[in-house]
Amino acid sequence: MKKQILIFTLIIVCFQIACSQENKPPILGQEENYSYEVVVDGIFVPWGMAFIKSEELLVTEQSGILYHVKNGIKNEVEGLPNVYFRGQGGLLDVALHPDFKLNKTIFFTLGVNTENDKKGGNTSLYSAIIDGSKLINVKQLYKATPNTKVSQHWGSRIVFDKKGHVYFGIGDRGERDLNPQDLTRDGGKIYRLNLDGSIPSDNPFIEINNVKDAIFSYGHRNPQGMTIHPKTGQIWEHEHGPRGGDEINIIRKGLNYGWPKITYGKDYIDYVGISPLGKTTSLPGMEQPLYYWIPSIAPSGMAFSTSNIYGDWKGDLFVGSLKFEYLERLVIKENKVVKREKILDGIGRVRNVVEGPDGYLYLGIEGTGIVKVLPK
Repeated sequence: MKKQILIFTLIIVCFQIACSQENKPPILGQEENYSYEVVVDGIFVPWGMAFIKSEELLVTEQSGILYHVKNGIKNEVEGLPNVYFRGQGGLLDVALHPDFKLNKTIFFTLGVNTENDKKGGNTSLYSAIIDGSKLINVKQLYKATPNTKVSQHWGSRIVFDKKGHVYFGIGDRGERDLNPQDLTRDGGKIYRLNLDGSIPSDNPFIEINNVKDAIFSYGHRNPQGMTIHPKTGQIWEHEHGPRGGDEINIIRKGLNYGWPKITYGKDYIDYVGISPLGKTTSLPGMEQPLYYWIPSIAPSGMAFSTSNIYGDWKGDLFVGSLKFEYLERLVIKENKVVKREKILDGIGRVRNVVEGPDGYLYLGIEGTGIVKVLPK
């Protein structure tokens, strides 16, 4: 009898600990007032998408295909560089130049090996002009080094400010103790370039010898969501944590976001001889996240809703969950998450979230393609 009581007590204690570890506010159940329709099918991992018009967009397939989609019909675009497809890497994000209507220029991130050294690959940012069904004037604007055969943490998303800059993220490439805190190394960073690929003269570390001049912020793990706040113009970013500790950050010039020195996540494995994660959640000179998820949802893609289509969703942030296969709505007041809600629970691994020019939210769903979120 005493043994049964002890076991029961241990179960209760473990349950209480597990509950206490979930970060607030708790997520609410499935929102039933919304459905979806598939607008582009047959794309296994729709990593990035960029709308040209309401019925016309570009979509990346991670394995190395760029699709031009018009009225639901997709065609492959020729002229991509050789894509290094490995693990979480491949053809990643795509974005339109702010003056796309005039210059037909796009930006995209992908894994490449341009050195022909057989040592793997790393994340690169390219620009190109789209001319019908092909790319011309393809230019490599930045390439992270060194190449590596490590398969994880490539990043990457692309956004623009209104001052002629392009921003993109590269993950730590699986080298957490080498890359994110070292300004002389690529990986675990958000980068800023001028639109022509040159280094802005006011980048934060440009006057320090031997650093990577393109770095804008550092201490990141694996950023797979970036968007511009529709009112403030600030860059909002999210990144994967390990076991717990996925983060939302507001990216500011020259700041250190802490990985792996501070984190709310835990190691997947208790490595011998490596400092354990999650022992320290704050240190001087390192930024706290605006929000962090415990447990991890494996976030990918993010967008603010700015239209009136979905009623009280206007102004809210939407993040895809790869792990739990739903769209998460986050209501934010004064830079604090006050409400979380599941949308389209069980739809599949949500790889990307974009607001289209028509004001609807579009999701990239692995194994499905692109879907449009519809109010009932």
